Amino acid sequence: MLDLFGTIIGLVYIYQEYKASIWLWITGIIMPVVYMFVYFDAGLYADFGMQVYYALAAVYGLLVWKLGKKRGQAHEGDMPITHVKRSLLIPSMLLFLAAWALVYWILIRFTNSTVPVLDSFGNALSFIGLWWLARKYVEQWLLWIVIDAELSALYVYKGLPFTAGLYALYVAIAVAGYFKWKKAAISCN
Repeated sequence: MLDLFGTIIGLVYIYQEYKASIWLWITGIIMPVVYMFVYFDAGLYADFGMQVYYALAAVYGLLVWKLGKKRGQAHEGDMPITHVKRSLLIPSMLLFLAAWALVYWILIRFTNSTVPVLDSFGNALSFIGLWWLARKYVEQWLLWIVIDAELSALYVYKGLPFTAGLYALYVAIAVAGYFKWKKAAISCN
């Protein structure tokens, strides 16, 4: 039942993200609380642990979208959608690889996870995805396409059909979101 409830909240969240609505961050605080229970029960411990990060990242994202500014941005108005700076690509990749290795190590050392490679992959890449979303980078959608496709397959394997379906839908919405944000993006890098 919580799987279905989390799915409904997730649909609201992805719609708000697609629309670049600041309300996605409020929904992004509620959704992890629900999914903590879903993932713990399914033995997806990295996903469970990520929910704490997602809730904290939602608070960060809300503050950045509300108070943050980008170079070249007018003092008034919302933070604009832009492209990720090339100078952030290598540090982002290194952070992803380090996070993947660390989460994998934690899973094999301290849990009985049956899917440590896949459980840690999607979660490690999500660190970067949420950071890029908080900064309103168009390319965050490309990361979510990869993350959501991988997690959808993982959730099918772990017997979470509603969540798997939600993440499969996320892939389609991420493709549409990428093109929508790309069209709306300004160049201030």
